[in-house]
Amino acid sequence: MFIFIMKKKTILLRISTLLLVFGYAASIFAAVDAYAEEDILTITQNAGYETSDYYKPKASIVIEAHTGQVLWEDNPDLAWNPASIAKLMSAYLVFEAIAQGKFTLDTTVKATDSDQAISQIYELSNNNIVSGVDYPVRDLLYAVMVQSSNVATVMLANLVTANDEAKFIHMMNDKAKELGMTKSTFYNCSGADTASFNGYYNPAGIDQNADNVSTARDLAILSYHLLKEYPETVTYTSPTQITIMENTPYAEVLENHNYSLPGLAYGYEGADGLKTGSSPTGGFNYAATAVRGETRLIEVILGVGDWEDQNGELQRHAFGNAIFDRAFSTYEYKQLLAKGEQTIDQEDVILTQDLYGVIQKETQPNFTLSANQVTFDNGLSQVSSTISAPSVEFQYAKKLKALQHSTFLKNANQKNGLSTFFVNGLLIILGLLFMALSKLFKKEPAAGSAKKFNPLLILGVLLALAGVGLSIYTLIVGPWL
Repeated sequence: MFIFIMKKKTILLRISTLLLVFGYAASIFAAVDAYAEEDILTITQNAGYETSDYYKPKASIVIEAHTGQVLWEDNPDLAWNPASIAKLMSAYLVFEAIAQGKFTLDTTVKATDSDQAISQIYELSNNNIVSGVDYPVRDLLYAVMVQSSNVATVMLANLVTANDEAKFIHMMNDKAKELGMTKSTFYNCSGADTASFNGYYNPAGIDQNADNVSTARDLAILSYHLLKEYPETVTYTSPTQITIMENTPYAEVLENHNYSLPGLAYGYEGADGLKTGSSPTGGFNYAATAVRGETRLIEVILGVGDWEDQNGELQRHAFGNAIFDRAFSTYEYKQLLAKGEQTIDQEDVILTQDLYGVIQKETQPNFTLSANQVTFDNGLSQVSSTISAPSVEFQYAKKLKALQHSTFLKNANQKNGLSTFFVNGLLIILGLLFMALSKLFKKEPAAGSAKKFNPLLILGVLLALAGVGLSIYTLIVGPWL
């Protein structure tokens, strides 16, 4: 009976232990699921911002700026009107034209009567433009990126295409395809439909009433390429306030609507761009970038609140700051492997350069050798199939060292061969020289006396024969040195 009771207790103990283990595992999975399902509204509220479901963005995404890997996404492929964020594509084409040498930042654009008329349309975001005045490209870029000026955008677009308004729209769409923005279509250069320009801006053959269409993913791809290829972009997106046309009668102070810039209402550490946008059909939108240490992030927030409630202009920054915080606290971009010898998958390899990548903090990635590339899996996807995941080339250490040794021997043999032929030739030349000297210093023997031994002649003959013999040996056998 005692034994039966003990066995029963043992069985109950094991069952209890198993239940505890399963319960613990279930709680872990539940926590993971809760973390995964935590939406942007909850994240923002937990970060201390006062907001509500009314302002919840329709779509959002965060990517790492060096690698283009997605750190957060919520409905990233929703088709949406990006409003003035479209100006980023116009800026891209301006920077591209500068890089191609078509004009410079100091090139001036003479304002037309139409430009002045556009600048006075109250419903559009603008800066002051006076007909006949020359405006430097640099100042117009500040007006576009800081003030979100529609007229400055039109002036730059016309500069790029020599006043072919429709051509610029086609360039925007062609560039979108080239960059991998698969769900974007542009109908205007600034984010405001062309009908709102009162006829002063009217690209031929383009629907005047159509809104630009893009997605959070596509706008993140655009921002990625803009910062990667033209990092000077942040020069024009980071000022909270700037004066253009200084020291002229047309000087004007511009105010930035990106309230997440340090020093403004929702100032965020490291924020230095990119662009805000709002419209009746798009609500309040926000494309942002911020850098901390080696890590730079890009985010896009679309569809915050409603155009009728201007509080959405501030709320978009609360959501943006909150998911930036989440990403910065979770991930980091850093050097993962140093150039040179490494051991990966139990193989000794030599990396051609340092490997950098983004990983979750306090974790170590698993590296893989594939073809001639070192890659790693961090569980993150690329924002676009056109952007490759981080990798570096490598060579197997044994093969490389064998190749280097073989090359060394080959080079050594070549050097030895040249040295050998040089010595062989030198021996022959010395031999001939001694034979010539032997004749020069030859003394005629006295009458009736025997011929004297001539050491110079003998030495010369021996040296010449040695040189010839060694040359034949080198040609048949190889270098003797």
